[in-house]
Amino acid sequence: MSSFWSAWIIVLTLAFLVFIIWLLRWNMNNYTHIKEGELMDHEFDGIVEINNPLPRWWMILFWITIVWGFIYLALYPGLGNFKGLLGWSSSNQEVLSLEESRAATEAHREAGLVVQYDREVQAADDRFGPIFEAYAQRPIPELAKDEEATEIGQRLFLQNCAQCHGSNAMGGKGFPNLTDDDWLYGGSPEAIKTSLVQGRRGAMPAFDAQFNDQQISELATYVLSLSGRKVDPEMAAAGKQNYAVCAACHGQDGKGNQQLGAPNLTDNIWLYGGSQEAIEETLHNGRNGVMPAWIDILGEDKIHVISAYVYGLSDE
Repeated sequence: MSSFWSAWIIVLTLAFLVFIIWLLRWNMNNYTHIKEGELMDHEFDGIVEINNPLPRWWMILFWITIVWGFIYLALYPGLGNFKGLLGWSSSNQEVLSLEESRAATEAHREAGLVVQYDREVQAADDRFGPIFEAYAQRPIPELAKDEEATEIGQRLFLQNCAQCHGSNAMGGKGFPNLTDDDWLYGGSPEAIKTSLVQGRRGAMPAFDAQFNDQQISELATYVLSLSGRKVDPEMAAAGKQNYAVCAACHGQDGKGNQQLGAPNLTDNIWLYGGSQEAIEETLHNGRNGVMPAWIDILGEDKIHVISAYVYGLSDE
């Protein structure tokens, strides 16, 4: 963080605390010109307010929280670039891999720095690392039938994958369903693990500049016909003439290409919706799906367990 932004944060934080002190002090005074305990000169719904001071216990607690705020900011990070008197840090900075994270943790320990997050991660790795290493030695199809391993894989999935694919792994618009047999890049154990390790980046180009609205409608109609949908035959025939630009990825028969991540257009399973309007939108604007790589976040052993869980979902 630059010196300017660090100073800006420090000024704002301290100014806000000072404002709270002033506000509390201001509310401790009687500005109503009515003695405490006497009735005020207004009422609501037959209820007359009494001029009572703030509860003493409430004021004491408020002062305690303000004092604690100053103590916390002195001991821990919170004021811009100031690290705090204890030198505490929640995590390593500029960490690129698990191995580098562990090395940085050891360096912090040798320097006597308090890195609570790293300590907890290292303690968890020391405790559970051998378990994941043992699981990693077993083939994914075999591991997918191990109830204990799949329960661990499910917890990892819920923590890291459910945000996109849902807690039931059935996905949503733009996020693949992992419980069926339809796979963009292949549903083999190796393909699933590769997707998790390397990530995936799908790119469906936009054809808005190449085709006019009528041609896109015709092309969408033909695409719908590939999955057995009832469509206007004349529109579909016209769209077939321009399908060659799609066949390069999806194949002449429309069955897709898992090497490219091009979906099968004949199975009536649609990642972004299978209506005429949704397909036309895809053709107009294109689609760009991103599956992040997890190797630097989870490590290969944990990815192996998640792969077994995902493989088991569609292999049941």
